[in-house]
Amino acid sequence: MNGSEPLGLLLDQARDKIALVDDEGRFTFVNGASERILGIPPAELVGEISFEYMHPDDREAIRAAFQRAITSDEFAEETVEYRHRTADGSWVWLESRMSNLTDEELDGYVVSSRDVTDRVQAERDRRETASHLQELAAVSSDALWMFNADWSELLFVNPSYEEIYGSSVDTLEGDPKAFLETVHPDDVPAVTDAMDRLAEGDSVDMEYRVNPEENYNRWVWVQGEPIIEDGEVVRITGFTKDVTDRRRRERQLVVMDNLLRHNLRNDLNVVLGQVEVLESEVPGVDGQTAVIRRVGERLLETAEKEREIIELITEQAETERIALHEVVADCAETVRERYPDGTVVAEALDAAVVDGRAELRSAVIELLENAIRHADGDDPTVTVALRRTEDDAELVVSDSHAPIPAVERRVLTGDHDMTDVYHSSGLGFWLVYWSVELSNGSIAVDADAADGNEITVSLPRRRD
Repeated sequence: MNGSEPLGLLLDQARDKIALVDDEGRFTFVNGASERILGIPPAELVGEISFEYMHPDDREAIRAAFQRAITSDEFAEETVEYRHRTADGSWVWLESRMSNLTDEELDGYVVSSRDVTDRVQAERDRRETASHLQELAAVSSDALWMFNADWSELLFVNPSYEEIYGSSVDTLEGDPKAFLETVHPDDVPAVTDAMDRLAEGDSVDMEYRVNPEENYNRWVWVQGEPIIEDGEVVRITGFTKDVTDRRRRERQLVVMDNLLRHNLRNDLNVVLGQVEVLESEVPGVDGQTAVIRRVGERLLETAEKEREIIELITEQAETERIALHEVVADCAETVRERYPDGTVVAEALDAAVVDGRAELRSAVIELLENAIRHADGDDPTVTVALRRTEDDAELVVSDSHAPIPAVERRVLTGDHDMTDVYHSSGLGFWLVYWSVELSNGSIAVDADAADGNEITVSLPRRRD
C-alpha cells in the first residue's frame, strides 16, 4: 500500500481486519487484526489469493459478489458472510464489506471484515431451537399458543387448537379473539377476566368448557404466562390441555361416592338398629352383637374417610400458608379429647410454616389416632415432634407398638401398587398419603419390632 507508515500503524490498531485486494482477489495489504482474528500474520497473507482461504462451500458465492462490485459502472457495495480458515485449520465466520471505490493511492479495493462467529452460532442455535419447538408443537396433543400483549395479534398456535376448540387456525389468525366464540357462554366472563389479568402481568391457571360442536362437553385446563420485558408485557403465551376424561372420571367418582355413602350409611343404621332390638329382646347375645356393632361402626368410619379422600383428590384446591406447629399442637389436643385413656406427647415443636393443603390437619390426626387405636395395653402413648431443617419441616410421629404391617407402610411411602387389592384396616393411611403428596411432601417409615414405629413426614418450608 502506498502511503505513510503512521497510517499503517493506525490501521493495525483497528478491531476489524482491513485488507486491500486487487482484481484477482490477491491481498496487497492486510492490517494487524488478521493475526488477532485468524492467527495469521499479515506478512503471510500479502500476495496470497484471498479466495483460497475461504471455505469451499462459500468460495464461489463470495467470488461472484466481489466481481459484481468491482465491475459495476456505478458505485456498488456488497456485504457477505462466509467461513475463513485460521492458522490452526479451523474456521471463523467473517462479515465483509467491499465496494468498487479505489484510487491511485490504493493498491486495490478495500475489504473490511469482522469476526461474527458468535453471532452466527447464536443464530444457528436459535434456528435449531425454533425448529425443535415447531416439531414438538406439531406432535403435541396440547394447544400451544402465543399472542401479543393486547390480544390483537396471534403470534403462534399449533394444529391441536382445531381439535380441542372446534375452530380453525385460519379463523383465529383473522380474529385473535375468535376463540371466545368457542367457550361456553357461562365461562366467557371468567376467561375474559383471565385475559385482562394476563395483559396486566399476572399468571393464570384455570379450567373451562369449550367446543360448541360438541355441546361444550370438552373441559380444558389452561395455563398462561405474560412475557415481560423492561417492566412491560410484550407477549402472552401458554398451553391448553384437554382434561375432559379427567373431569368425567371425577364426576363419576363423586356420583358413586354419594351413592355408596348414602346406601352404606342407611343400611348400616338399619343393621345397628336391629342390633339394639336383639340386645333388648334376646338374652345372652351381647358378645355377638358387640362384634356386629364394632364392625358396623368401623364401616361407618371408613365411609367418612372415603368421603374425605374423594374430596381431597377431586377438588382443584391450591396450597395455602399453614403454620404447621400450630396445627400439630391443635391436633394433639383433639386426639387427647377423643382418647382420654391414651397419652399424646407433643414435644419440641419447632415453629415451621409450609405451603400445603388444608387436609394436612386430617393427616396429622389420622397418624396420632392410628397409633393410639392399634396400641397394646391400657395406656397407649404416642409422641409427636416437629423439627425445622434448612429446607423442610419434618413431622415425626413415634410409638412403641408392634411394627406397622409392610402393606400399610408401602401405602404411606407411595410404594403400593395401585392395581393390588389392599387388605388393610382402613383408608386412613391413604388419606395421609394423598394429603402429603398433594402438599408436595414425602413420608418415610421406620418400623422396628423392638423400638416401635417412627413415621416422618417431610414438607417443604414456605419462604417468605
